[in-house]
Amino acid sequence: MAADKSVEAGASGSEEVERRIAALGGWRAVALQRMRALIKEVEPGVVEECKWRGTPVWSCEGMLCTGESYRDKVKLTFQRGAALADPHRLFNASLEGNMRRAIDIFEGQPVDEQAFRALVREAIDLNRRLKRAKAARPGR
Repeated sequence: MAADKSVEAGASGSEEVERRIAALGGWRAVALQRMRALIKEVEPGVVEECKWRGTPVWSCEGMLCTGESYRDKVKLTFQRGAALADPHRLFNASLEGNMRRAIDIFEGQPVDEQAFRALVREAIDLNRRLKRAKAARPGR
């Protein structure tokens, strides 16, 4: 029965993310929807939900990233972005922190989709490694 609840919660979370993105309209909705699709290509089972005043959040074995919208940009903030390799320099915001990194997308700005998918894969792999390491600690 608990599994049924998590499936229902995931579906309603995805529906809420869909509604939030659609409500944006215009180029920001198109950009955020495209990034959402890329995340789901990498991990079809990604958990989607809205937190913090309706901000879309994607998780797999822990939080991956948030998708915020501003008047002039869409911002994807990776929870553990500072720990990820970024050879294609997708991260262009929040570079000073020691945890998070963000990608600001402005109207008409293309995103290297292959590099973004690789970044999402790496974030998932990092979450899985951290989860395994935590489970392997003595006393757990």
